[in-house]
Amino acid sequence: MIAVSNISNQDLMTQARDILRGKWTTPVLVSLVYIIVFAILNQPGVIPAALSLLVSGPVALGFTYFYLAIIREQKVDTNLLAKGFTEFIPSLLTYLLTLLLIILWMILLIIPGIMAAYSYALVFYVRRDQPELDIMATLNRSKALMYGNRWKLCYLHFRFLGWFLLSIITCGIGFLWFLPYIQTTISLFYEDLIQNEQSPQ
Repeated sequence: MIAVSNISNQDLMTQARDILRGKWTTPVLVSLVYIIVFAILNQPGVIPAALSLLVSGPVALGFTYFYLAIIREQKVDTNLLAKGFTEFIPSLLTYLLTLLLIILWMILLIIPGIMAAYSYALVFYVRRDQPELDIMATLNRSKALMYGNRWKLCYLHFRFLGWFLLSIITCGIGFLWFLPYIQTTISLFYEDLIQNEQSPQ
């Protein structure tokens, strides 16, 4: 199957704003908790670094559950964030293997490392929707979805550069809105891909 994106990046961002309109409160609170937790875990020291490594996978999976629920108009509950911890080992292993592969590609050359990061950008979305897949199959599924779509996601990230800089100059306060906005948009990007998969000719 070949995944083809039919929606422009601008339209994905517009759709994300429309979805979040009037519903910002819970995503902003989620962002606040996320920022506080990782600010604590990213303090200097071996123990905070190890804890950050351990929880990054489950947190990423929890975020995926949360934002896919938003765009799919399902019940949005902060308890969704804990879903990653109910699947602690698979989410941790998915994160660690993804990180390892990206680092190995980075050791070879920076550009292949960046391309690998984009190839595996959807691993937690795949993990959420297809939990029956093993770790390597999850990574390969993400890679297949991103085939031909890596530059599109890269350009989408660049479109958020202004929002990122604005978040910095507001002493980080802007990240409370930036994170829901970009997470919702990327979730729509993923949904667009899986809804438009085509059999190879």
